[in-house]
Amino acid sequence: MGVWIDTDMGFDDLAAIMVVAHGGLAIDGISLVLGNAPLDQVRRNAAGAAAAFVWPFPIHAGRAKPVLGKLETAVSILSDAGMPTAGEALPAGPDTFVEDAFEALCSWLERSEGERRILALGPLTNIAAVALARPDLAAKITDLTWMGGGLTAGNHTASAEFNAFADPEAAAIVLAHGIPFRMVDLDLCRKVLCAPEDVEPVRSAGGRNATLLADLLAGFVSIATSRGRKAMSLYDAVAAVAFVQPDLATWQDARIDVELTGSHTRGRTVVETRAGKAEFNAQFAADIDAAKAKQSILDALKAEASW
Repeated sequence: MGVWIDTDMGFDDLAAIMVVAHGGLAIDGISLVLGNAPLDQVRRNAAGAAAAFVWPFPIHAGRAKPVLGKLETAVSILSDAGMPTAGEALPAGPDTFVEDAFEALCSWLERSEGERRILALGPLTNIAAVALARPDLAAKITDLTWMGGGLTAGNHTASAEFNAFADPEAAAIVLAHGIPFRMVDLDLCRKVLCAPEDVEPVRSAGGRNATLLADLLAGFVSIATSRGRKAMSLYDAVAAVAFVQPDLATWQDARIDVELTGSHTRGRTVVETRAGKAEFNAQFAADIDAAKAKQSILDALKAEASW
């Protein structure tokens, strides 16, 4: 079985990669995409993470701009680095990534044996490029799990979740090509919350990266606490748990479409669950065992912090 991760490399992406790695799945490769920050900063984050955590898998730079429209990032929330911290930050690492994510994804789909599973943690721009240019290879994707969308509301706008808003055309393209698609949306992710008291077990794990991971986790949690909330969802890491342990989630068939126009509706995911109203094209995670999902995330972080 082959596993590929497509990411815009914020802290919750970092945690998601650790969930997959410590969940016993071999990561064949990673592709980088615009999103949390402009691609240049995403590349710097990936280089620092690869150096700090000695990642053995190849990393490929991908798309820096959406299919249509202007570049949208989350730096207003996540800082210019795309990864807030309470202290230590990722080290500078060598950015030797070739801008070949499209070719790398195509090569992986051509040569991989058995299942070809993708975990997508940002805008779907890289995946859409494959679907458009090589639909024959896109048809080989066994399943694509995406952290994105929102059943009830958005976060980047009132209507749209950030990953959907940053490139709604890409999401629409992927959905239109019939790739087996699972959406882990805002509402689901917000059932799994990390609080300030969850930082200390990571810090006390005692490995060389314990302080780094604890400071990054604390910085991410502070996004919520600085706004008067008690805890923060590690969004992409929740999607990774659903990817690694799909039995922890309750999956529901649905028709998922993405709004492409409208000053207030662009990027909104419209989810139809009534069987007689539309032809279903996807599934979404309607529920998850929140306690087990949180434990899986914290266990992965502590395992990494203990090295």
